[in-house]
Amino acid sequence: MLKFIHVLIPLIILQLGCATTEIKTTKVTPVILETTEISDEHLLDIGIRVFDPGLDKLQELDDDAIYFPEIRVAEASYFPYLLMETLQTSAAWGAVRVVPLEHDSVDVLVAGEILKSDGELLTLSIKVTDATGKHWYTKEYQHKASKYSYNAKMQLPKEPFQNVYNQITNDLYLYLKTLQPNQLTKIRQISELKFAKSFSPNMFEGHLSQDQSGNYSVNRLPAEGDPMMVRIRQIRERDYLFVDTLQEYYGRYVKGMKTPYQTWRKESYNEVIAMRTMQRKANNQKLIGAASIIAGIFAAGHSSGAARAAGAVAVAGGSYIIKDGFDRDAESQIHIEALQELGDSLEANLETHVIELEDRTITLSGTVDNQYEQWREILKDIYKVNVGE
Repeated sequence: MLKFIHVLIPLIILQLGCATTEIKTTKVTPVILETTEISDEHLLDIGIRVFDPGLDKLQELDDDAIYFPEIRVAEASYFPYLLMETLQTSAAWGAVRVVPLEHDSVDVLVAGEILKSDGELLTLSIKVTDATGKHWYTKEYQHKASKYSYNAKMQLPKEPFQNVYNQITNDLYLYLKTLQPNQLTKIRQISELKFAKSFSPNMFEGHLSQDQSGNYSVNRLPAEGDPMMVRIRQIRERDYLFVDTLQEYYGRYVKGMKTPYQTWRKESYNEVIAMRTMQRKANNQKLIGAASIIAGIFAAGHSSGAARAAGAVAVAGGSYIIKDGFDRDAESQIHIEALQELGDSLEANLETHVIELEDRTITLSGTVDNQYEQWREILKDIYKVNVGE
């Protein structure tokens, strides 16, 4: 038993010496810039879908108490917009847009899922595919915010997780550089034909084929100057105008969200660090208490009366220390509740927006998928009128 205590005490001391590591560096990975001119036929457009907020996985997390569904839903639109802005700085792509769920006839499609976001740590899962059905890659990106990220006196960039968006942008660029010109042309052709087929399945059915893996290939291309293709391209331009209007909505959404969200992240960062510190102290107190009780039990069984008395005191003291550790657990719960209040405060600042679209006003609240679905139906009606169907 004595040998066991001699082993246990150093382990407890080692555990007590462990502390939460806070990142102090503010270094940001730069975006790789395209320095050569790319011809229009090789410029790929990127569509970034609103991210999956990962709500179905929140209950599986041990620390799910520090997550708020309302904030996750807001972040699902916030993060793609920041990624879009970063991708635009690389000068390697055509149009880069945040797109509705049903907008799938795009050259390159980026889908993301939020795995963790608490102000201190951001973890995203990113999946990239192209119009041919080819899967480029799926990868997790993670970054821990610097302790200086929320310090106004440091005058650092306002986005604590810019590294994540820069890394995604660089990975997309590096993959793009592995593609040959004929592959880029094929991606653009299939993207256009998929859009055409969605409006006129019978007319464009034979232009594309799809294998069992879901990959598309071109059977034949429309003739140059084909009047049906001219109309399709006009319809597609209208579709782009609508999606571009949505960028204005997302821009206003992000701008309106930025200040309260940044405040929430700052407070969340501080609360997460404080909560973790309290939990660490609670665990340490429990370890000390457990060691005291073990030592006390051993001493109480000793033949010496003085040793037995000291053992009784050690057991009582150890029990008190353990209780104090559980009290600290309760204190960490206070920090969790503070985070919940902050989440409610942010939710109150997220409002619906109204945008003007040609001759009508559209109210957008939450997701824009329903509005886009209605718009596609309007475009189909316009197409049918133009072709006399």
